[in-house]
Amino acid sequence: MKGLHSLSLILQIILLLMCMNKSQGSPTIGTKYSISITTKDGMLPLDVSPSAQPQPFLPLLAPSPLTPFKNYSMPLSKLSGLCSLNFSAAEDIMTTTATDCWTSFAPFLANVLCCPQFDAMLVTLIGQSSKFSGVLALNTTHAQHCLSDVTKVLVGQGANEDLRKICSIHPMNLTEGSCPIVFVDEFESIVDSSRLLTACRKIDPVNECCNQVCQNAINDAARKIALNDMSNSNGNRSLPGKTTRIQDCKNIVLRWLASKLDPSAANSVFRGLSNCNLNKVCPLVLPNVTSVAKECRNVLSNQRNCCKAIKSYVSFLQDQSFITNLQALKCAASLGKKLQNANVSNNVYNLCRIGLKDFSLQVGSQESGCLLPSLPSDAVFDKSSGVGFMCDLNDNIVAPWPSSSSSLLPSSCNRTTKLPSLPTATSSQNGLHINNLVLLHLFGSLILFKRLL
Repeated sequence: MKGLHSLSLILQIILLLMCMNKSQGSPTIGTKYSISITTKDGMLPLDVSPSAQPQPFLPLLAPSPLTPFKNYSMPLSKLSGLCSLNFSAAEDIMTTTATDCWTSFAPFLANVLCCPQFDAMLVTLIGQSSKFSGVLALNTTHAQHCLSDVTKVLVGQGANEDLRKICSIHPMNLTEGSCPIVFVDEFESIVDSSRLLTACRKIDPVNECCNQVCQNAINDAARKIALNDMSNSNGNRSLPGKTTRIQDCKNIVLRWLASKLDPSAANSVFRGLSNCNLNKVCPLVLPNVTSVAKECRNVLSNQRNCCKAIKSYVSFLQDQSFITNLQALKCAASLGKKLQNANVSNNVYNLCRIGLKDFSLQVGSQESGCLLPSLPSDAVFDKSSGVGFMCDLNDNIVAPWPSSSSSLLPSSCNRTTKLPSLPTATSSQNGLHINNLVLLHLFGSLILFKRLL
């Protein structure tokens, strides 16, 4: 809670200084700033399909950084020289990773931007290397050197120094794990590589999450190579560790795909696949709801105390991380189920005006929630304005109260409900074509945010 108020205070001071600057007749040439977030009086009804088309809205463009951003680099002399991965083959992807995992904001973007991109980059690097080595994994020693060098390069470009810890990446993640197949030739002799490549060469990030064409092909290939040496085990295919082995073999399959696609295309596919998984669950930690349930069981006779309790609870969630709009949907449903299990039967979201944006970090002068698009997106680096990313500040969608008759979380594949996944580029501001989004700049002074938590 302390961190949230600190962030809010910093933002409000900056916005106040901007107002004073404008009133003194000192405009910034070539840039138009909005200093407030437009909100509607009422919440919109829930509409949750990735195909929904949001209405055009002029985006809010945050001010330029208060401190200049530098173009970081890592001298090659500081690398081990013992890693054979070709960094230059994925140079653009590594730059994207460093930006997505930018210093002080990496912990808050870990789930939705930083770690999915870091994972995709590592898979792509090893896959590209296999075109020359013929091997789809690194040994333990080589993995240690390479992960260390990769991290140094990313940190040298501005990424968080604790990136490996934030994303829980270890040298073993670069090895074959328990998968028995590591050589490209052997892989292609077992797997229907033509079918796999056809299914995954290019994916639709919306339809793939529902139809799972590429995911099914990957699972089939992983199962084949995982069970390849089990066929002679007296027909016993339920050996201990089979699930872990198949999961490890999925990494091998992904690296093989990376070897057959150009780095950019491979990275795009992997980000799309990871988004299918991350949008399935709520990444927030939901504490005990006893205090909320106590005030909200008889909400009709005590609405004020109930709303105070639920808003206090939600404010704790707002300290955790940025999330996507679909993740917010899962979080709202999960919290609603917890409250129902605690005998809260009334729709307290509707009574207390709790929206999907209330489940994410709050930004701006009015502390409006920042929900990232459900489709893959990246932070961007600009020499004049610093690092920024897109978030939706304009859709006031009421949090859905779950059905008491169903234990299932809502699915974005349910075509009867709709929610914007990415905006349609119909608004323009100084050449920036964004619809229903805010480009939130992560200026240098906000490095205090983490320290004030």
